[in-house]
Amino acid sequence: MTPSRRVPSSPPSRSSFARAVLAVLWKDLAAEVRSRELLSAMLVFALLVILIFNFAIELAPDLRPTITPGVLWVTLAFAGTLGLNRSMAVEKDRGCLDGLLLAPVDRSAIFFGKMLANWVFMLLVAVIILPLYSVLYNLNLFHPGLLLVILLGSLGYVAVGTLLASMAVQARTRDILLPILLFPVIVPLLLAAVRASGGFLQAAPFEQIRPWLNLLIGYDAIFLAVAYMLFDAIVEE
Repeated sequence: MTPSRRVPSSPPSRSSFARAVLAVLWKDLAAEVRSRELLSAMLVFALLVILIFNFAIELAPDLRPTITPGVLWVTLAFAGTLGLNRSMAVEKDRGCLDGLLLAPVDRSAIFFGKMLANWVFMLLVAVIILPLYSVLYNLNLFHPGLLLVILLGSLGYVAVGTLLASMAVQARTRDILLPILLFPVIVPLLLAAVRASGGFLQAAPFEQIRPWLNLLIGYDAIFLAVAYMLFDAIVEE
């Protein structure tokens, strides 16, 4: 049963909200630095996927930009799901989740702190796998447009994923439940990310890429707003 909410005596100011978000973010980053459980699991999984694709698919040089976006986002999506599951499960298993919910701050600050931590972990995985992928496939992935797509796509992914992980953490089958809830919701995000990434890698005209970037930005904005409005109700259940 979720503990009763402690409501602040007055509406929180922007500075106190930002401090609460940063406190949750710092707590998660410091805990990961000490344990190295979450990021190491994500990295091992992502590296295995990259290596398996490398040895399983023999591609001609001209076909690599075509298949690379799909391989890249499959790797990031599955590694990110592993991280989302662990980030909330650790709080629940250690009994820290109730303490967070009892803190005299707006609960949406807890969501944004957890989401930013998950975003940092996902971006760290991307920073490590991009050079490895570039070496294995002899393909330069350090394109400014592709990096922008990774930033936008991973932001939307962790926004939805953190919200659904908060919902699934109370279930006994949370490891199975989260992917079932998450993947149908992020199909538009992954589609836009793959198409935009492919456009940049294949040097397509920007007019062809712009609709997919607009979809990514719109998806991020909508689900950040939805998460802000619904997180309190979700953790109350």
